[in-house]
Amino acid sequence: MKTVKQILDEKGHAAWHVAPDSFVYDALKLMADNGIGALLVLEGERLVGVISERDYARKVILKGKSSLDTPVKDIMTRDIIWVRPEQSVEECMALVTEKRVRHLPVLVDDRVVGVISIGDLVKAVIDEKDFVIKQLESYITGNR
Repeated sequence: MKTVKQILDEKGHAAWHVAPDSFVYDALKLMADNGIGALLVLEGERLVGVISERDYARKVILKGKSSLDTPVKDIMTRDIIWVRPEQSVEECMALVTEKRVRHLPVLVDDRVVGVISIGDLVKAVIDEKDFVIKQLESYITGNR
């Protein structure tokens, strides 16, 4: 089974982020411009939260607030579920399922080295299954 490090090596280590004092509107624009559903919230290089489209929907829109004057720190998720590069895709799938999150920051010594999404994990699982199927087909047909 693939590891988080292998996923990051394939997709890249870029992790979009904002500061806690940024306004929600700016965070949403950054997400929209980059086709992503969440941002890490960094204070310097320290991870202090995650802001997602879900946070916006539940903590801004449904509460009648404005994204133009609401700071990210007021709505970000502070209880961060994160992983290490050596963890397996299987472990990460269990985490996103149990904790009901869609994005996992990847940390080494409290430093962000990337972020993986549930989509990255599903792709890794499908790729693994495809590989096994091809190997079995090759074995069955004798085309080694």
